[in-house]
Amino acid sequence: MLKHLPWTFALWLITAAVGAAERIPEPDQKIVPPAPEWEGVVRAAAPAKPTVQAAKRKLLVFSRFTGYDHKVIPHVDRVFQILGAKSGSFDTTVSVDIESLASESLNAYDVLVLNNNCSKGPRRHLLLDVLETDSKYQGLTPAEREKKANALEQSLLAFVGGGKGLVVIHGAPTMLNNSKEFTGMVGGAFFYHPPNQEVTVRTVDASHPLVAAFQGKEPFIHRDEPYCFHGPYERMEFRPLLFMDTQGLRDPKGEAGKMVRYVAWIKPYGQGRVFYCSPSHFPESYTSPTLLRFLLDGTQYASGDLKCDDTPRR
Repeated sequence: MLKHLPWTFALWLITAAVGAAERIPEPDQKIVPPAPEWEGVVRAAAPAKPTVQAAKRKLLVFSRFTGYDHKVIPHVDRVFQILGAKSGSFDTTVSVDIESLASESLNAYDVLVLNNNCSKGPRRHLLLDVLETDSKYQGLTPAEREKKANALEQSLLAFVGGGKGLVVIHGAPTMLNNSKEFTGMVGGAFFYHPPNQEVTVRTVDASHPLVAAFQGKEPFIHRDEPYCFHGPYERMEFRPLLFMDTQGLRDPKGEAGKMVRYVAWIKPYGQGRVFYCSPSHFPESYTSPTLLRFLLDGTQYASGDLKCDDTPRR
């Protein structure tokens, strides 16, 4: 969709002269489990107070995967635990049990965080993957598994649509990547990503309150998997927050530069709210006070505490 290229260039012109770049140090390509030293850096960099003082929320981080194993998953778990504890904004529970998505469990929370829930291709259905491979479900018939998977998906959709919050991190859209309902709620279906490389990220509208963390600090330059989306993404029924510079991107498939590639957005869904943040594949990015503040603000948007304009901006 070449018609989007001028808009990409316009975004670059708007933001090119704003502030000084923040460049994250080159990460180690081999990601190791969270070390105390890394946790200490994150804890020091995390905001001491939320942007909006509100009642403490209950946050569920769902971190099950069946496909690609993002080694950053335990780091993201710790990031949300640290953000909630230090700012006092939320209590965090981490789970890999799909039963935590059942309505009787899920409804106890205010916000659900989907943490890199990659499923197996080409079906791309994490719930069925688990129901077919976990020993505790071995007694179910194929029809019963299908019914249970549908019920869990509907529980998730109803949770958000009924007024709760959803935060979607990095590879999590692939959880139910072929579900029109799920990808429509999230804002896009995973298409592909070029090889991990240095990615330059810029704000779409520097005056928007959810990107306040980036004021005077952009562009944000770090190594990441430059995720590209399609399906519902092409309708762009969301409020974009961040986009990546596709000029100079190493992209063998050659699709990334054909439209503006947003890497973070917000959107209403029913009575609830969705915040998607692609950064990041690497733990080093999460040591940035900028990214940590952005994640906390996005979570407060999802919880309904940080009010802002989330109307689509195509």
